[in-house]
Amino acid sequence: QVHLVESGGGLVQPGESLRLSCVASGLTYGYSRYKMEWYRQTPGKERELVASLAVAGGYANYGESVKDRFAISRDNAKNTVYLDMNNLKSDGTAVYYCEAQKRNVQSIRHWGQGTQVTVSS
Repeated sequence: QVHLVESGGGLVQPGESLRLSCVASGLTYGYSRYKMEWYRQTPGKERELVASLAVAGGYANYGESVKDRFAISRDNAKNTVYLDMNNLKSDGTAVYYCEAQKRNVQSIRHWGQGTQVTVSS
């Protein structure tokens, strides 16, 4: 059974930083064969892609609103993906979800339960 468990969310003030982690287990094809992504969602809005990383140390994609402030990385030895969020703004308040997608097979996707991030003074 696949499990993706996010952690690291919490309450921070604008301008502060936060690191999210997501540990995966039970992935059928092995962790390194999955593209890892972070999404976020606020009530009444669609889930938004924040960052995506297919290969450790490879090219990362970022949502326009977080470019130059967020960084995604992964440690395949630990089956873990990270999201470093710097200079957080109030629009960063959301539930952040980790997603594992089998590379080149879009139909194979797994989601975590999400972790709440609140940016407020």
